[in-house]
Amino acid sequence: MSILSSIPKIKHTESGMFFLMAGPCVVESKDLCFEVAEKVIAITNKFNIPYIFKASYRKANRSKGDSFTGIGDYKALEILKGVANHFSVPTVTDIHESSEAAVAAIAADVLQIPAFLCRQTDLLMASAKTGKHVNVKKGQFLSPDAMKFAVEKIRSAGNQNVILTERGTTFGYQDLVVDFRGIPVMKEFGVPVVMDVTHSLQQPNQS
Repeated sequence: MSILSSIPKIKHTESGMFFLMAGPCVVESKDLCFEVAEKVIAITNKFNIPYIFKASYRKANRSKGDSFTGIGDYKALEILKGVANHFSVPTVTDIHESSEAAVAAIAADVLQIPAFLCRQTDLLMASAKTGKHVNVKKGQFLSPDAMKFAVEKIRSAGNQNVILTERGTTFGYQDLVVDFRGIPVMKEFGVPVVMDVTHSLQQPNQS
């Protein structure tokens, strides 16, 4: 838990519990974010679970061109910052381009790299240089062992605060399946490993 303990505002790191990242997929409104945060925080406080509020200020990697992507970058980041300040919890948000890192870092404690972008060197390095914690989702097309290169890139920029996320491996078209053997492989890199249960076992039109 040593890396987690260095995240501002995070609680219960000495409880011996797993930690949780959860929240709306994307910032839709202040009311929704505050409602979700309040309910999840009540649960995590009750069971002494370290918690990071998750909401993307913008979702750039949608399947359809007309899918909802956000309410505006700065408006969404202000809401994310508001959640952090009001509830005294750390926050995590997705970024998609290297130019977003410094801006998102103003509001978020953890910068998250989407799975399809986990090999983008400029994006990883820009995230690392903010000094924030960086959570990299394992690409569906990569072996767990290949994620050591993402970790090395971030560390080479002087940032040791790396988290990796298992979110499934492509098994045929559209199907994602988790090979649990990959989790201990990635833990060998000396980083916390997240299990993304909302995306890692899915088929189209199923939850």
